[in-house]
Amino acid sequence: MTHEYTIDAEGKRLGRLATEVAVLLMGKQLPDFARNKVPAVSVTVENIDLLDLSAKKKATKTYDHYTGYPGGRREYNMNKVIADKGTAEVFTKAVYGMLPGNKLRPLMMKNLTIK
Repeated sequence: MTHEYTIDAEGKRLGRLATEVAVLLMGKQLPDFARNKVPAVSVTVENIDLLDLSAKKKATKTYDHYTGYPGGRREYNMNKVIADKGTAEVFTKAVYGMLPGNKLRPLMMKNLTIK
């Protein structure tokens, strides 16, 4: 039995919404919760472009990327990420960072749909 959740992101703060989605993806609200299993959960987030992002956060929040070469560390601020890939990428990175860092994380992320 798959549990399906639909969340409207309009007017919500990034971190609060990402926390809510991460808890749903882990299945912590289910009576048969187990840390070593991916729950049968489907989470859909709608109106992601209407997410409430402050101007200060957009200017100061940075994302790192390392190419693997000497001197290959790249830093991007939130404004650049939103301009290049959209608000959905920022939200995806926030949820990804809130899930446990083990082999189940990519499997849990497959249950997230952003519209």
